[in-house]
Amino acid sequence: MKQLLLIMNPAAGMKKANPHLAEILSIFGAAGYACLTFMTQKRGDGMMLAAQYAAQVDLIVCIGGDGTFNEVISGVVDAGAETPIGYIPAGSTNDFATSLGLSKHVIQAAQDIVAGHPMHFDVGRFCDSYFTYVASFGAFTKSSYATSQSVKNVLGHLAYVLEGISELSSLHPYHVAATLDDELCEEGDYIFGAISNSSSVGGILTLDKNVVDMNDGLFELLLVKYPRNLSELGKIIKALTTQKYDSPSLIFRPTRKLHITADPGMNWTLDGEFAKGCASIEIENLHSAVRIMVNEVNDK
Repeated sequence: MKQLLLIMNPAAGMKKANPHLAEILSIFGAAGYACLTFMTQKRGDGMMLAAQYAAQVDLIVCIGGDGTFNEVISGVVDAGAETPIGYIPAGSTNDFATSLGLSKHVIQAAQDIVAGHPMHFDVGRFCDSYFTYVASFGAFTKSSYATSQSVKNVLGHLAYVLEGISELSSLHPYHVAATLDDELCEEGDYIFGAISNSSSVGGILTLDKNVVDMNDGLFELLLVKYPRNLSELGKIIKALTTQKYDSPSLIFRPTRKLHITADPGMNWTLDGEFAKGCASIEIENLHSAVRIMVNEVNDK
């Protein structure tokens, strides 16, 4: 019988997956898996469990939000394992699942894992940590993950909040120097920055799916320049909402790796989770680092 490691965050989102655990286990059991099941108790448990068992099982399934999924991915990468990973999204944001086209219905997501097959995807390395879809800094980075989904779906949270700003003094500039692939350097004052591998980034922005390839060895770097006046702020909002990445208000470039110099007090989020800033940051795309289960509908 095949072995399955199931890692579940019982506190994720609105706990919507909790009542369905028995049915989920039944689906995997009917598919020939013996399930080893753990509930996370604190931050870091998902990474520890995935690293400990990755080499011993045939499949790992994560039930939780993007933060829990990040931990599972990190544990598998740290272990140097190629064990495929299934994701049952049960958080409040689920950006990575949105980009993959995974079902938000937990039972359907479990069935899709059983019926699906593994595909390779890139992972980001951020100094000694990892991220699956975004490392970001700046304006509203933290608050964006608590924004209502209806607002996110309309404009994207960053554009939505910027529209409500009447005084530029409420925007804080972050001075950043980013060297791309050891060559091109972008330096200036920015209100927001993201290194992403996803078409949906925390409700902050939505990238064109025709622009983003989640397994091409490249990130999409977005830097939003600090506006000098309200007219420039309006242009930024328009560029974000219309996905006009060639706007002079934005820097949007593909890159495999970056070296970033910034104020060490400028903190980051990795897949929506807090990450402490530092003066010198190395970010690298780990091409085809993990295998994630997708169903036939998603494999296009």
